[in-house]
Amino acid sequence: MGSPKHTTDLDTNYTVDQDWDGYTALEHDTWRRLYARQSALLPNRACPEFLAGLTKLDLNDGGIPDFRRLNESLKALTGWEVVAVPDLVPDAAFFKLLANRQFPAGRFMRKPEEMDYLSEPDVFHDVFGHVPMLTHPVFADYMEAYGKGGLRSLEFDALHHLARLYWYTVEFGLMHGPDGLRIYGAGILSSRTESVFCLESASPNRIAFDLPRVMQTDYRIDDFQQTYFVIDCFEQLLSESYKDFQSIYEALEGAVTYAPDHVCESDSVLNHGTQSHATSAVPK
Repeated sequence: MGSPKHTTDLDTNYTVDQDWDGYTALEHDTWRRLYARQSALLPNRACPEFLAGLTKLDLNDGGIPDFRRLNESLKALTGWEVVAVPDLVPDAAFFKLLANRQFPAGRFMRKPEEMDYLSEPDVFHDVFGHVPMLTHPVFADYMEAYGKGGLRSLEFDALHHLARLYWYTVEFGLMHGPDGLRIYGAGILSSRTESVFCLESASPNRIAFDLPRVMQTDYRIDDFQQTYFVIDCFEQLLSESYKDFQSIYEALEGAVTYAPDHVCESDSVLNHGTQSHATSAVPK
């Protein structure tokens, strides 16, 4: 296929030292408060694979996790490691890291007044939200495949399609479980309010996952999602990642972009009334 574009981004090392010793007592306390709140909220809402990952990694031992210790456990489980980055990294560099089973995590900790919302992902979102899922072998393989697919996509004008796939799976994905819908997307798992909204509100669309449909769908970054796409299992995601994306990109060239709240006649829309609701109390 030829060499990807943006070779400068591919050749630049964007990783930095976490500087764990530089975190303040207040920052560690903020992590502990966030962890306690989310870990109490997510049973019966998060998928079992995420909850198992939390247990395996013990992310509440001493405040903000030290990536050096965290990686000892994570590497032994799936060969992944967490690397600190100072800010959002360019697309090419991001894909390269994922393709090499390195997850880029922000190292800054949100302020106490930003407990419920912040504009950029911090270490809590990146580590609590994302990293437990990397302990699951199939999801870990999906993330690597996504990175490799991203590198290939640099040959095409298709980054917006791939960004939508990441958004509606890795960040805001839902899946069918034996007891109803469950959360696996990090953007939801790290959010107190959206963890409840995505499962219990009647307002958003919940649509069965379809790869081209996802790639055609725009999303909101400043509000709750208006549509969630639902997978049956992580094997489905991994299988989809091995499809010929080039042919999908070509088929979507010039196609309509769906608004975040759009429902197509061909969509398999899930009935809100049939899903299982969690019974744990919602923090106020």
